[in-house]
Amino acid sequence: MPRKSLDLPPIEYLSILDPEGNVDTKLEPKIPPDDLKRLYRTFLLSRRFDERMLRLQRQGRIGTFGPTRGHEAAVLGSVYALRPTDWVVPYYREWPAYMWRGWPLDNLVLYYAGFAEGMRVPDGNRDLPLCIPIASQLPHAVGVAYAARYKGEGSVTLAYLGDGATSHGDCQEAMNFAGVFQVPLIFLILNNQWAISVPRSRQTRAKTLAQKATAYGFPGIQVDGNDVLAVCVATQEAVERARQGGGPTLIETVTYRLSMHTTADDPTKYRSEEEVKTWEAKEPLIRFRRYVEAKGVVDERTHAELEAEVDAEIRGAIERAEARMKPNLLEVFEHVYAERPPELEAQREALVHHLAEIGETPPS
Repeated sequence: MPRKSLDLPPIEYLSILDPEGNVDTKLEPKIPPDDLKRLYRTFLLSRRFDERMLRLQRQGRIGTFGPTRGHEAAVLGSVYALRPTDWVVPYYREWPAYMWRGWPLDNLVLYYAGFAEGMRVPDGNRDLPLCIPIASQLPHAVGVAYAARYKGEGSVTLAYLGDGATSHGDCQEAMNFAGVFQVPLIFLILNNQWAISVPRSRQTRAKTLAQKATAYGFPGIQVDGNDVLAVCVATQEAVERARQGGGPTLIETVTYRLSMHTTADDPTKYRSEEEVKTWEAKEPLIRFRRYVEAKGVVDERTHAELEAEVDAEIRGAIERAEARMKPNLLEVFEHVYAERPPELEAQREALVHHLAEIGETPPS
C-alpha cells in the first residue's frame, strides 16, 4: 500500500501595509478617498472613545469595560467589506464595527453603564448585540447565514471571535455545520495572542488558527491584523466567494491586545513589558495614519479637525447617555427567567416593600 502526502490546501499569509506605512502597490485595494477618510475618522473615534471609556470606568461612571485598542484595523478593515444588508455577529470588542454601521455612541455608553437598552439594535441594522459568553454567538451566526440563504437574500454574515473562542465546542460545531451546509459566513478570528491570561501557545499546538478551516472543508487565510488594507482585501475576497455560493471562509487576523483584557484584569501579572513594546511598534492607527497622509487624504490640519469632531461627538454621547440613566433596582430580577423562581419572586417582593417603606418608587 502506498504512503503519500495528501493534497491539502496551503495556508496563505497576507500583508499589504508594513509598520512604517509603506504599501505594496500590487496588492493595494482601490478604496475611494472619501471612504479612506471615513475609515480614518472611525478609527480615531474608536481609539478616543476607548480612552474616554477607560477614564469613565476609573471614575465609577460605567461598569467593567473591555478596551479594543490594537484591534481596530481588523474590525474596520473587515466591516468595510460588507453591504448594509449583510449581517454582523460580534463578540464583545467589535463596537468599531457598530460605529461604522451608524450606531449612536449613546447606546454603547449606556450598555457599559449597565443599562440593557444600550444594546437595542438601531432600526434597519442587521447587527446582533455584543456577546459576552465565549463562542456562543457562533452557532447563531451559522443560523443567521443559513436563514438568509434559505430566504434568497444574497446577504453574507460576518462573525467575530477571539483566539480563545477557537478552543470552545460551540466554535467547532459552528464551523462544522457551516462547512457541511456551505453557508455564506465568514469567521473572523481576532488573534490577539492572549485568552485573558492564557497565551496563544497554551491554547493550541496548531501552527496557525487559519489552518483549522481545512478540517472543516473551507478556505482559511492568515492576515496581518494591524493592517487595515490586508484585512479589507481578505474579507472582500471571502464576501465575494460567499455571495457566489462558495460557502464559508475563516480569516485569522494576527494582532495584539495593547491594553488590558477588561478593566477587571491586570496584564502586568502575566505578560512582559518587552512584549507589549514589540507590538506597540506595529501600532495599527499610526500605520494607517501614515498611509492616508501619503495618499493626500489627511494632513495635519485635517487630523486636528477630526480630533476636535470626535471629541465633541464623544462628549455629547456621554451627556445624552447619562441623562437617560434612570436606575431601576427591580430590573435586576428581569431578563433572565421567563417565569421567576419562587425564591427570586420573594426577594423582589421584599425589595418592593422596602422601597415603599423608605418612600422610594422605582421608575416605571
